[in-house]
Amino acid sequence: MTNSNNYCVIMGGGIGSRFWPFSRKSLPKQFLDFFGTGRSLLQQTYDRFSKIIPAENIFIVTNDLYSSLVKEQLPQLSQDQILLEPTRRNTAPCIAWASYHIQAINPNANIIVAPSDHLILKEGEFLEAIEKGLKFAASSNNLLTLGIKPNRPETGYGYIQVDEQKDGDFYKVKTFTEKPELELAKVFLESGEFYWNSGLFIWNVNSILKAFNELLPELVAKLSVGDNIYATENEKAFIDENFPACPNISIDFGIMEKADNVYVLMGDFGWSDLGTWGSLYDLSSKDENNNVSLKCETLMYNCKNNIVVLPEGKLAVLQNMEDYLIAESDNVLLICKKDEEHAIRKFVNDAQIKMGEDYI
Repeated sequence: MTNSNNYCVIMGGGIGSRFWPFSRKSLPKQFLDFFGTGRSLLQQTYDRFSKIIPAENIFIVTNDLYSSLVKEQLPQLSQDQILLEPTRRNTAPCIAWASYHIQAINPNANIIVAPSDHLILKEGEFLEAIEKGLKFAASSNNLLTLGIKPNRPETGYGYIQVDEQKDGDFYKVKTFTEKPELELAKVFLESGEFYWNSGLFIWNVNSILKAFNELLPELVAKLSVGDNIYATENEKAFIDENFPACPNISIDFGIMEKADNVYVLMGDFGWSDLGTWGSLYDLSSKDENNNVSLKCETLMYNCKNNIVVLPEGKLAVLQNMEDYLIAESDNVLLICKKDEEHAIRKFVNDAQIKMGEDYI
């Protein structure tokens, strides 16, 4: 039996530029089916949470551009369950808006906030952790994040350092740390005090809005004046006018790193933030030379550690290539060193400046 006080906010408004050219402005990665399962990342995220959250209590926050894509992929949602941002303003404004909206519907709501593009391999363990976290949020005014026990020195994730102080399975957070250099990541791994920051949050609606009031008053000033507007027909016009003036700030930087009531629940449920081509390579099955081929056919000669992603029905023939990313989608072919994927954002910017929007 699902609890009617439990809600889920799925954040699905990003462009996913690190996955260019596969992820495009018109069809970002959360709407793509990376692994041939028949369900996009957004659909998989919805499917997962719908097992423990009432269907009518699941909200998608996305950009105006993706309204029809969300409706097409999740036709069971009502229009009221799709919150459309007029512009991108990072995760803090997105979460603040969703919190005000849900509070107007249910002032006792407990909320899980989740990105739309994560992979969870051990779903049973994951949902158990979420339900445990929702009970914790309902009975305290603390903010909760899910931490993942690291199994390698990863430089692509933020880290959470835990305190010895705990409340059952919930540890007090000592510090949040941004993505570290490799040597520091090794130190974190060896210390046993640091966990990956999953970007999954659980709290009571009143707890998070109290934190917004205390720590991001400039954001509250833009959105709280609509208190009697949320969950009414006037909400969208109010948001279209006020949301663009919100500060562009992440929930981690704006709230979680500053609040003194943040706890973490450890998890081991095969989690991956599918954020980069490198993470997709790590998760994919490989041939005897550690090459990955997705969607397409390949013939490889003296090649190793490559990832090749082309449209279905295409054949790639490679010779003497090592550690390369070869990705083609629509009108763009990208070939670059796999471990230099941080340069992809530069490629995207250059293509936009020199060739216009047709290739973005």
